[in-house]
Amino acid sequence: MNTQTFIFEVNGQQQSITLPPDTPLLYVLRNDLKLKGTRFGCGLGQCGSCTVLLNGRSIQSCNTPVWAVAGQRVTTIEGLGSPESLHPLQQAILDEQAAQCGYCLSGILMSAKALLDENPNPSEGDIREKLDRNLCRCGTHGRIVRAIQRASKAISAAGNK
Repeated sequence: MNTQTFIFEVNGQQQSITLPPDTPLLYVLRNDLKLKGTRFGCGLGQCGSCTVLLNGRSIQSCNTPVWAVAGQRVTTIEGLGSPESLHPLQQAILDEQAAQCGYCLSGILMSAKALLDENPNPSEGDIREKLDRNLCRCGTHGRIVRAIQRASKAISAAGNK
């Protein structure tokens, strides 16, 4: 099998991986880099569980080949915040009690991060549109939307992202 070496940044750390160029980024993150926060959902890029940021834009990692991220910057849920210093989005999810099973949340948080970086003061409609490709089977979308609105206010008040 044809392999190549790809160099890219993940959560601020340069990575060098040798594997077939069509290997999905999701597999690289979970299997090679041991970043388990990004989830496998449908494998077709339709559910949003595998959402990560590529140079600040949300993408589905299950259908993004590793060759497409060479020389790029990838951010996963592990790069969003830490247990000691939660990102305002993570804190807002907790404050709004927006999680049930939590399987979808890493993808939702990454989509929300991309939205807030692009539009720091989104309307409810903007949030719902951005989350259109993120499925939550627990039905907590109302709380998730409120959490993103809360985070938007917190970020604006703190003057950071």
